[in-house]
Amino acid sequence: MASFAKYREVLYERLRARDSAGLPIDPLELEQAAADALDATAAAHLFGGAGTADTIRANREAFRRIRIVPRVLRDVSSIDLSCRILGHDLPAPVLLAPIGGQALVQGDGELASARAAAAAGLPVIASTRSSFTPEQIAEAAGTGKRWFQLYWPADDEILASFVNRVERAAYSAIVVTVDCFTQGWRPLDMKFAGPLEVQGVGSQIFLSDPAFRAKLARPPEEDLAAAEALYRRVRSQPALSWEALQRLRELTSLPIVVKGIQHPDDAREAVSRGVEAIVCSNHGGRQVDGAIASLDALPAIVDAVGSRVPVLFDSGIRSGSDVIKALALGAEAVLLGRPFLWGLALAGEAGVDHVIRCLLGDLELTLGLCGVANVADLGPHLLAISGAPETR
Repeated sequence: MASFAKYREVLYERLRARDSAGLPIDPLELEQAAADALDATAAAHLFGGAGTADTIRANREAFRRIRIVPRVLRDVSSIDLSCRILGHDLPAPVLLAPIGGQALVQGDGELASARAAAAAGLPVIASTRSSFTPEQIAEAAGTGKRWFQLYWPADDEILASFVNRVERAAYSAIVVTVDCFTQGWRPLDMKFAGPLEVQGVGSQIFLSDPAFRAKLARPPEEDLAAAEALYRRVRSQPALSWEALQRLRELTSLPIVVKGIQHPDDAREAVSRGVEAIVCSNHGGRQVDGAIASLDALPAIVDAVGSRVPVLFDSGIRSGSDVIKALALGAEAVLLGRPFLWGLALAGEAGVDHVIRCLLGDLELTLGLCGVANVADLGPHLLAISGAPETR
């Protein structure tokens, strides 16, 4: 059983060696360093939110409202972070969230993230809007676990081709994002960044896809304008409904995960449609300004689902204690988003590796300090809301 807390000793050794090349350890310092390092376009893509960014703030405020009540004098000589998600044993309940256009942040983009995730034994979720094709990301991940996040295209033949490609590239789940059939009102993107395709990233899966290319008179290499026009027509499907999940089920035997659930009724509907997992997420605050914080939505979704399918959590994770709070409220794993891109911005693959190691080291140490030896033992009994512990 791996001890992620040993990374603390690595950092102390760097301090003793007066190694000034080390990356920031504190998440706030890491975020600021990434912001300082990026140009306006990349910073808008990475830091922007919907509207006034109220939902981004709400995500973090929700974590601050919920407090941990540590227990003491319990045997925590051996800490176990391992879990099992969709039939896969993971060393820790963390996955890298799907984020498109990572090459805007650093040239190797999703390839670097996939390599770092694989090295840690964590799954990476490749986005439909990735800077590289699913096959390239799979090659970078090697034997590492990978899931594919699907933005449903407005063309059934292209959809079937996407599914076929990710199956052949040994992806092990399809994550259907349901809260982003169109991009939200994002002021920073509109001021500095624009759609990913304008930046030359985010459309690679389409441009490389045989079904997409068959619909063009000439290949994209010869007529990029026509390819981009087709891409804009088919990149998303606003008419998508719950019935579409049956279409996906007919195309694949891979587990189907629905990401973007905030209401318990939608969680119940997803389960009734036979999905294998749910991700409670508000898209990191990038879609609906003023939306409920993802952490606030989590308990009702867990109650609605029960033990029928695992509930994963996304939006606002920054530290080990954040992971503990989400797991204690019923999530079985969390998706880490923006922070790993801060590392990517500063040091490529090594930066992503650093962020992962810091998060897991923090998680292991904090779990033990809470008097809990196994993540499976976490529950709401460990939490207090607004500083008032619940009597149980």
